[in-house]
Amino acid sequence: MSKLQPGDAAPDFTLIDADDNEVSLESFRGKRVILYFYPAAMTPGCTKQACDFRDNLGALTAQGFVVLGVSKDKPAKLRQFRERDALTFPLLSDTGLDVHKAYGAYGEKTNYGKTIMGVIRSTFVIDPDGKVEKALYNVKATGHVARLTKELGIS
Repeated sequence: MSKLQPGDAAPDFTLIDADDNEVSLESFRGKRVILYFYPAAMTPGCTKQACDFRDNLGALTAQGFVVLGVSKDKPAKLRQFRERDALTFPLLSDTGLDVHKAYGAYGEKTNYGKTIMGVIRSTFVIDPDGKVEKALYNVKATGHVARLTKELGIS
């Protein structure tokens, strides 16, 4: 799995959201997109990260950003996650992991000292022309959104 670098073209995709609607990256051309990959809906770390994005969404959208969360969960579980935690941005289902792999967000990782295959918690900032601005791999769920907004100059 090769990792994306700033300046690379962001791989296009069309995925199903929590309401079974198709969402494609191409439809967000002209906007800056924060695309983040997380291991599993409704787990403690993923909930913390999603709620942090939710709580900062106003500041992000005011600066022209769109937030999209991607996991391998099915749409029904994404609906439960969204409703349970009042998430106000699209959650996308990539059950086949094709988009995860295209972004380098699935592969070997270390978990409790063992090397396993799995989702690599990752965040990408994509510019209005569809190019990768930032590619952040192996991010920590707690504090990630605060660090990202600081890096992006958003308070």
